[in-house]
Amino acid sequence: MKFKLNIITLALVANAGFAMAADGYGVGNANTDKVKFDKWVCKGCAVETGVTGSVGVGVGYNSEDDIHSANAFGSDNEIAPKLDADVNYIGESGYRAKVEATDLGLDNGRLDVNVGKLGQYNFNLNYRSLATYSSNTVMSPYQGIGGSDLTLPDNWVTAGSTDGMSELYSSLNPFELSLKRERAGLGFEYQTESMLTTYVNYQREEKTGTKTASGSFFNQSMMIAEPVDYTTDTINAGIKFSGKNWFTSLNYDGSIFKNDNAELSYDNAFNPTFGAQTRGYMALNPDNESHIVSLLGQYTENGTAVSGRLMFGQMSQDQDVVTSGYGYSVPTESVDAKVDLTGMTLKAVSRVNRSVRVSGSYDYSDRENNTNIEEWTQISINDVNGQVAYNTPYDQTTHRAKIGADYRINRGMKLDGGVDYKRDERSYSEREVTEESTIWARYRLNSFENWDMWVKGSFGSRDGSDYQASEWTSSENNDLLRKYYLADRDRSMVEARVSHTPIDALTIDLGVRYALDDYIDTEIGLTESKDTSYDVNVNYMFNKDVMLNAFYNHQVIESQQSGSSTFSGPTWQADIEDTVDVVGANLSYNNLMDSRLRLGLDYTYSESDSNTQVRQGVTGDYGDYFAKVHNVNLYGQYQATEKMALRLDYKIEKYLDNDAANDIAPDNIWNVMTFGSNSHDYTAHMIMLSVNYKL
Repeated sequence: MKFKLNIITLALVANAGFAMAADGYGVGNANTDKVKFDKWVCKGCAVETGVTGSVGVGVGYNSEDDIHSANAFGSDNEIAPKLDADVNYIGESGYRAKVEATDLGLDNGRLDVNVGKLGQYNFNLNYRSLATYSSNTVMSPYQGIGGSDLTLPDNWVTAGSTDGMSELYSSLNPFELSLKRERAGLGFEYQTESMLTTYVNYQREEKTGTKTASGSFFNQSMMIAEPVDYTTDTINAGIKFSGKNWFTSLNYDGSIFKNDNAELSYDNAFNPTFGAQTRGYMALNPDNESHIVSLLGQYTENGTAVSGRLMFGQMSQDQDVVTSGYGYSVPTESVDAKVDLTGMTLKAVSRVNRSVRVSGSYDYSDRENNTNIEEWTQISINDVNGQVAYNTPYDQTTHRAKIGADYRINRGMKLDGGVDYKRDERSYSEREVTEESTIWARYRLNSFENWDMWVKGSFGSRDGSDYQASEWTSSENNDLLRKYYLADRDRSMVEARVSHTPIDALTIDLGVRYALDDYIDTEIGLTESKDTSYDVNVNYMFNKDVMLNAFYNHQVIESQQSGSSTFSGPTWQADIEDTVDVVGANLSYNNLMDSRLRLGLDYTYSESDSNTQVRQGVTGDYGDYFAKVHNVNLYGQYQATEKMALRLDYKIEKYLDNDAANDIAPDNIWNVMTFGSNSHDYTAHMIMLSVNYKL
């Protein structure tokens, strides 16, 4: 039987309900003595308590002597242990703990621990390591590498050129160019049942190693190893208030950087020339601080969301200046550098109706250098030696504005577009104001079954104030030279993507992109750049156990520039072509041996190639630079018991590069002492055995 209720009936029922509730007939006064509540329990809603998850350990063997392979294998040790974990604990009273570890013990491992009570508070402990390796075959005659004082052997014989240094090759020793970072942190977050949330996070990062630097005397120089021993402390804290359709937060971000080495001193490997200097000194990265306070907020009402951000900050540096070997008096012991930061962001998004949505944003950022301007006596290799110069207080202000809209034409068809605007104001620059406007549009179609496609096009133009040489920045440059990030430029771009699933087991994705940058008024400098790329990705499932994924990416960047050897109009042109190709495949076979065994193969090949040709009457080739890398990972995982699984990985990296700049003998250049060859040509192998146990 069906009942139809009109508006009057509903009103009477509603009034009766309120009246009965007032007379003691409400739900709160119902007689529940005979109700069997245990029959109403949601059995599917039970939260499993206790410990769940898995823990794994592994050990690897690395056969390669070239330390560059550690970038792929994650360790520079011959024997490399690791720990993996994903463990959860849920208590009956709501307490929770989670431990996540990935490759802990390897160079790129991480650990994340969270303990707390859901919706109330949480403690966090985290750790992260990261390492990058350049070479362990570079050579140097200097002693004390890794420290701040580099000395030559006692029997060193100086000379006017590198080929005259009789003790050079007998004094060379290999050393490692690498950087390692370790970061550890603590965090706490507290939430109330009302609308208050507060948090504080602290992290310390220590970065150590060596990197390439150069020490010079007049027109002679030596490649030297700069020590890296940095400590960075960061703290983030904030408080957030939120309501039904709004929130606001006040946040603080602070950073303190310290360098254990204020300067690097080194012996002169050449015969002393002007000033008879036998020792050189170099100031290293100074200690500095950054402090930022920001206020954020968002409000949502009737399909419209408005958000904003205010930011105020200061960067400062007051370390004593390095005066070793300077020979002149300094106007101050410390520059007491200060840079004030101000920022503002406003964003709004509104849905006009079911088909139309509009958006807009404005960003403002200002960097004001308030460092005191002082007189400094210059030391140079040209005729300005001893003349007075002033430290330049560079300021920059940036305005960004965006307006956009999207229109759903019908189901499966959508059109969106917008206008972007950017204005940069730079003090003491060749061009103090640049303005850039871009208009773009995109059309998306997915109304055809198993098809999804879109195409996007844009055009942008940049111009600005008069471009003129400045005594602060470019007094020795050609007046016709235009820096590419300041020069007038027209940019045209089009890109498209198509995704198709012809059958359930097959998905094909294809994308293309073309961009043209035309530096329309540049005579000396970068005049044109073309960027063309495309990629294809294929996923195919042979059956429920066998799956294949394959991909290919190709990119070509072609650049043209003009130069002058007569300090006037262009007399030579250069064509630069950079090509990058990446191809790879992943194949997995599951449920072998009664669903106990899984086999897989991952393969990636990448090749980058760069070539520069210079034309000045005749064409000259600067030489081809390339890097080719094959990476293979063959693995098998066997479920030995219900809870224990064994996995074996066999990894291969075949690496080859060719860069003339990295293949120069220590005495190939008469006035430059180099590190020698830094090229790589190796085939590295790594075997990793790991055990995973399910808790």
